[in-house]
Amino acid sequence: MRTRRGVTVVAVAMTAALALAGCARDTGGGGGAQGGAQDCTRNQPPAVSGAAAQPAPEPARADASKLKVGLAYDIGGRGDASFNDAAAAGIDRASAQLKMPKATEATAQPGESEDAAASRLRQLVAGGHNPIIAVGFNYAGALSDVAAQNPDVRFAIVDDDTVSLPNVTPLVFAEEQGSFLVGAAAALKTTTCKVGFVGGVDNPLIQKFAAGYEQGAKAVAPNIQVDTKYISPAGDTTGFNDATKGTEIAKGQYDGGSDIVFAAAGKSNQGVFSAAQTGGKQAIGVDSDQYNSPQLAQVKDVIITSMIKRVDVSVYDYINAVAANNLTTLPKRFDLKVDGVGYSTSGGKIDDIKPQLEAYKAAIIAGQIQVKSTK
Repeated sequence: MRTRRGVTVVAVAMTAALALAGCARDTGGGGGAQGGAQDCTRNQPPAVSGAAAQPAPEPARADASKLKVGLAYDIGGRGDASFNDAAAAGIDRASAQLKMPKATEATAQPGESEDAAASRLRQLVAGGHNPIIAVGFNYAGALSDVAAQNPDVRFAIVDDDTVSLPNVTPLVFAEEQGSFLVGAAAALKTTTCKVGFVGGVDNPLIQKFAAGYEQGAKAVAPNIQVDTKYISPAGDTTGFNDATKGTEIAKGQYDGGSDIVFAAAGKSNQGVFSAAQTGGKQAIGVDSDQYNSPQLAQVKDVIITSMIKRVDVSVYDYINAVAANNLTTLPKRFDLKVDGVGYSTSGGKIDDIKPQLEAYKAAIIAGQIQVKSTK
């Protein structure tokens, strides 16, 4: 069970503030840059007075036993140890807790046309599936056409809110908020005062991860250097499935002085983690708790935390809402207030800085820190 709509209160924030008071340097295990050239003085997080927020009530579990759910994955599908696996976890939870029959799953292929995506969705419609969940913004164009042609079928799309049809529900996130927290973690843990970011594709969605990460890092250490690079340009989605290129880019960042790299690159994250392992460095995962991904068992020791994007929560909550015939229970955006994004603590590598991270989290929930979605 996840912590439902968890909130951090003043006690945590004050604990962090007291722990940091008078400690402008080396907070959370980080030192200055190699050779001492880079000033990596660290700030303390703001203290939050009163409760940061109230938890949103959890909707009652509906009976989904009569639903026939279709799920269209993005490239990589179930088993990518990242974005798609998070959606799969939501489906699995709905089956276990809402009595939902096993869903029909289909997966996009690298380089496929929009017609192929539309054909996949039409096949799910023809098979009597309702609702149908499209995982990823790449389905937006195809979904717009298919949903318009099938107004009696309910659709949801993850990571896109451009399809304005009454039978389409967007499942979107405040990625920048979760990325802020892992950026803060990187700044608290770095020993070189230089960290990296590897994005799968240089598009507005992945730029949100980069923007939040840099804001979080600089909120802690204003003089920290953040080396941001992307595997493929906008419009080329191969960056989400190119571990070799992920290794190449991350190696360059590690060789250039970054000691921690945040990877938001789908299946290409595996390449970043391999580079970290080879270089004796550290990395940050994305979407799922990648430390616990079976596919990443060989490299998990380099993963200090992951930016959790609760696609599983959004998929589960959507199915529950459809089963209850009440979509008004869904948030407009899955953010920190509703447990839609966050960070992982598996492996215990950031246990020593958790009070500081929770203080920043409380400040964001309370509105004391406004995280921008662009740089």
